[in-house]
Amino acid sequence: MASMLVLAHAKEWGQLPALEERCSAMVDRLRVIEPHESLDAEQVEHVLFLLERIRSDQAEVSGLIKPQLEDLIGRMGYLTQQKNLGRAYGPPH
Repeated sequence: MASMLVLAHAKEWGQLPALEERCSAMVDRLRVIEPHESLDAEQVEHVLFLLERIRSDQAEVSGLIKPQLEDLIGRMGYLTQQKNLGRAYGPPH
């Protein structure tokens, strides 16, 4: 998520899907791993810290991506409207 946040701040939108895919694959792998031993209190605290950092980074990435998605949706709507007008009235001269 930290890498995704860096890319989002740099507006490198095209690289985000690949990292999202890798992140999802890691989460899926972590879900099936059986722990071999219990964590001590310090390790549990560290894991909780990391989870909170991941959540925070994810929220920030979402906040940066949302306006971009809204802009894209608006542009797609405009293009659809232009296409429909072209069908109804013919291409512009």
